[in-house]
Amino acid sequence: MLRMAISFLPWKWQCFLCFVLLIFSCYCEGQDSSLSPMKNKEKEIIYSVIQGFVGNWWNGSYLYPDPCGMTPIEGVSCEQYDDGFWHVTAVNFGPVFDNFLMCNHDAQFPQQIFNLKHLRVLSLSSCFLSPTQNPAKLPISNWEKFSHSLESLTLRSNPGLVGTIPFGIGSLSKLQSLVLLENGLTGELPPSIGNFIKLRQLVLAGNCLVGEIPANYGRLSELLIFDASRNNLSGVLPSTLGLLDSLLKLDLSNNMLEGELPREIGRLKNLTLLDISHNKLRGGLAKTLKELVSLKHLVLSNNPIGGDLLGIRWQNFQSIEALDLSNTSLEGSVPETMATMKRLRFLDLSNNNLSGSLSRSLEKLPCLRALHVNGNNLRGRLEFSETFYMKMGMRFAAWNNANLCYIAKPRNQMPYGIKPCVQNITISEGVSTVKRSEGNYDDSFIVASLGGSSFYALCWVFTVNVVINVFLWNMLF
Repeated sequence: MLRMAISFLPWKWQCFLCFVLLIFSCYCEGQDSSLSPMKNKEKEIIYSVIQGFVGNWWNGSYLYPDPCGMTPIEGVSCEQYDDGFWHVTAVNFGPVFDNFLMCNHDAQFPQQIFNLKHLRVLSLSSCFLSPTQNPAKLPISNWEKFSHSLESLTLRSNPGLVGTIPFGIGSLSKLQSLVLLENGLTGELPPSIGNFIKLRQLVLAGNCLVGEIPANYGRLSELLIFDASRNNLSGVLPSTLGLLDSLLKLDLSNNMLEGELPREIGRLKNLTLLDISHNKLRGGLAKTLKELVSLKHLVLSNNPIGGDLLGIRWQNFQSIEALDLSNTSLEGSVPETMATMKRLRFLDLSNNNLSGSLSRSLEKLPCLRALHVNGNNLRGRLEFSETFYMKMGMRFAAWNNANLCYIAKPRNQMPYGIKPCVQNITISEGVSTVKRSEGNYDDSFIVASLGGSSFYALCWVFTVNVVINVFLWNMLF
């Protein structure tokens, strides 16, 4: 009947009506696709998981009858699999994701979550806040249920998440990102983490972890980021870390690591950040830094490393932007080759035992914005220009170098904490010159280049002064 009715319409109207029917048909097909079924059992599981984190006040069966379709839950993602059903693939809770569903003050880690067999991403931020009032522990068992699905596990800013890292977490064979950042976790680093052959990001910073770094972590051949800073790790750095060829970032700062810097770390040619500051490492720089030519940030401060700066080809570090070697027991002079690092923005050599003079060539670094050499044994006079002092301001730190001075000029910018050099005093007569020494703050003596002893030189200067005074007296009176 509809076809017969359409046949009596003008052809223009027939075309328009066909177009409308086509659009409506496509819309209906889209609606049918979005309403693909989700198993009731999986609905019940995700509702129970959310209640475990948010609280029993949340009743998703009424608010979100189709959590993977027309009424999605914020923080929950789904995908359709070959079985024709939608399955939960990601659960994210916490303010970092701007979710309106926040964890309740008595949140717990629900065991039901292990029944989400297709879960690939689990992220919980600021869910467990009190280690005393409502501490929560990571489940010890059931992690093997995620062995073929979970790719990313992030537990961040949960000071109330206490206990050890479960050994069973090593069964997550597909894991690519493990972030356990700023929680209350204790105990040692599980060697089972070395089984994550696909792992690209390992962040364990800001916990209370103890013990040594397992040597088998060198098997993580695809690892890009390793951050275990701000813990209580001890022992030596395993030489196997030099096998992490893909590593871009290594941060082990603020621990209690000791022993010598392994020279194997120098093999990490792709490394852009190395921060092992605030430990007890020693052994000098030359053996370790030779091949780290991709570095942008090198922070070794507050370690008794020792050695000097002369054995390193600084001209090879053309990517480096920040270099912090403060308080590392360095000796010797500051080499002029450090002025070849054209991208250097921050250089800190403070609180060492460096001696000699400071070359003006450092002024030629085009990107330099901070230079700290305070607390050393540098001597001589600073030759930097007025423009350099004005540009750096307080970011140029050279105080606490007893024999360092600068040339004072009227109305010029003065480097903070540095005394002016003693100015030259020259008396010339023929080829004879009297000159007062400069470059230190001790009482300088008169040097006379008369070819005789210092005693006769002093007598000669005294005689000249008497003759001049008598001449001026006669002229006036």
